[in-house]
Amino acid sequence: MPVALSYPGVYIEEVPSGVRTITGVATSIALFIGWAPRGSTLAATRLTSFADYERQYGGLDTRSALAFAVKQFYDNGGSDAYAMRVAGAGAVPAITTIVDLTVSGSSPGEWAHDYRVRLTPRADDATRFRLDVLHAPSTDAVVESFENLSMTAGDARFVEDVINGRSAFITVDATGGTAPVLATADLGAGTPGNNGTLIGPADPTFHSAVAGLFGIGSITDRIELFNLVSVPGLTDPTTIGALQLECHRRRAFLIVDAPDGETVASMPAIAAAISGPDAMNSALYYPWVRAADPLAQGAVHTFPPSGFVAGVYARTDATRGVWKAPAGSDAAINGALGLAVTMSDAENGQLNPLGIDCLRTLPVYGTVVWGARTLHGHNDRGSEWKYVPVRRLALFLEESLYRGTQWVVFEPNDEPLWAQIRLNVGAFMQNLFRQGAFQGSSPREAYFVRCDSTTTTQADINLGIVNIHVGFAPLKPAEFVVIKLQQIAGEIAT
Repeated sequence: MPVALSYPGVYIEEVPSGVRTITGVATSIALFIGWAPRGSTLAATRLTSFADYERQYGGLDTRSALAFAVKQFYDNGGSDAYAMRVAGAGAVPAITTIVDLTVSGSSPGEWAHDYRVRLTPRADDATRFRLDVLHAPSTDAVVESFENLSMTAGDARFVEDVINGRSAFITVDATGGTAPVLATADLGAGTPGNNGTLIGPADPTFHSAVAGLFGIGSITDRIELFNLVSVPGLTDPTTIGALQLECHRRRAFLIVDAPDGETVASMPAIAAAISGPDAMNSALYYPWVRAADPLAQGAVHTFPPSGFVAGVYARTDATRGVWKAPAGSDAAINGALGLAVTMSDAENGQLNPLGIDCLRTLPVYGTVVWGARTLHGHNDRGSEWKYVPVRRLALFLEESLYRGTQWVVFEPNDEPLWAQIRLNVGAFMQNLFRQGAFQGSSPREAYFVRCDSTTTTQADINLGIVNIHVGFAPLKPAEFVVIKLQQIAGEIAT
């Protein structure tokens, strides 16, 4: 009752409907990890295009597969991603000092040597100044400018408060209160920047660095949501196992590259080494992809498949839904000029039952993804998470329901709450059913939502627990199409 009833008349009261819409989460936000000559080593950076990557991490580089994988992701239909830079030992930012102002590159590396800073005091107030960041190769073009700065801590325009965290190129440290003079200085004039030791997927230091990015309280743990993980070229079983565990914890999916140069005969042992208990959240793709290298005047080189495949995942999610297998004639790999290994149907048939997803070059369709099994997809394993679309649909449901039922916490644990839960979760599942996400011709055959006294006992209520049971009938891909052809023999009329 909104107000006390004090006078005769009509009172209006708005009654909550109990409907709380559950919104499905994104399904193809990719996280790419690798060595780059530029970019933050302390946080993952959100990207919406390859141009974003170029601005943040320096673009394509022959020393690393990371940039190529990100570009291949966007070329194949990706739209949203994070990148995380792994740097080797000795990586330091370029530094220069002008009077009491120390200016550093925003991230470690030699990239900052292309930039310089210019300080210009105000003509009417010598305690205030402007700082410009100049790009030297572009004839000192101004790429950033900050006006009316002060060296006095506590001032509304204190130089550290204005620049740090906002500039894409520099950070500053006002070590004293002396106002800068008119001056221009190269970044690195005080301490040259250094890219550090070049490390890649084959290096043990790279493996430990990648493993250190995950875990509770880690850098990647501060990313609100990512669904796909790619470490281009990583083949170390121990590190892959650690990533599979983290993907299981974060409800993400790991796309694993087969080692370059492997034969069909050697692939079963590769798959067996990375098919541990958390491998249902990952898939292995073989072989590497041949594509034009923009840094080599279009010469054809081989690249890890994970960047291409992540883009195919994203494109399939956008056009067909996460419940559609990212494979088949529609799963063409844009930019592919062929494969490192051309397989026959018989060779493909040796690997598919072992949970190894093959890339094939087919007449008419070109180079396509031709497998949709997780690393628990071995026929002898009999896993319920055998197929990529089934597992990814389950992860989508888990993440969406986890986020969409937060309002339930601390609500009175009784039938009115249970009815609201059934209504809201049921509406979400019904919407997916109407989109064709589940098997079955009716909602009863496609899914169920249970939350009542049979799922939540009095003992559960006393412990503060409400149990919600959600079941779904997944659509499984038609891996094998069997056409039976029979000749009709003429019959004698009787």
